[in-house]
Amino acid sequence: TEHHEHELSSMREGTNVIDGKVTAKTIRGELKLEVAKLVERGIVPGLGVILVGDRTDSAVYVRMKGKAAKEVGMHFRKIVLPGDTKQDEILEAVKSLNEDASIHGFLVQLPLPKHIEEHVILDAVDPRKDIDGLHPSNIGLLALRGRVPPFAPCTPSGCMELLKRAGVAISGKKAVVLGRSNIVGVPMAFLLMQANATVTI
Repeated sequence: TEHHEHELSSMREGTNVIDGKVTAKTIRGELKLEVAKLVERGIVPGLGVILVGDRTDSAVYVRMKGKAAKEVGMHFRKIVLPGDTKQDEILEAVKSLNEDASIHGFLVQLPLPKHIEEHVILDAVDPRKDIDGLHPSNIGLLALRGRVPPFAPCTPSGCMELLKRAGVAISGKKAVVLGRSNIVGVPMAFLLMQANATVTI
């Protein structure tokens, strides 16, 4: 209706579209410089990924992570396991990356095959290397005001970085989060609350 079109037009006037691709390119340039400084000191940052099964989307995500890591000069280690891999074997892969001194952070690509208890695998990741920020201790720290986990889930963290770089003042604002998944919705709400926003999920 004409009334709704007027409302939408009014909303668009106050809309600020953030170009994520441009920001990502800027961040990768900054990371490349930071990694180079670490390499000069004899430290090569290492990223690890465990991929279970042959889901096309998961394989694409992992390939993109590897490409991004290599572009900025990081060491990248990928463990690929077949879809019928037993849970204990995945736990062994997690243990391997936990103990690998050349890997400073890693993730288990989700979703996992249906016969795997996802929470058991995620709980086995060393919280200090949990770059997905999904270990219960990291999510718990994220939920506590004034506490900072070693890592927070990447998509919500990326959203917060975009808002920060776009000059969006979050403190005191009302924020609406659509969805309440453990990977995006819930941690997004926690991060916004950490930034002093009033959040509705």
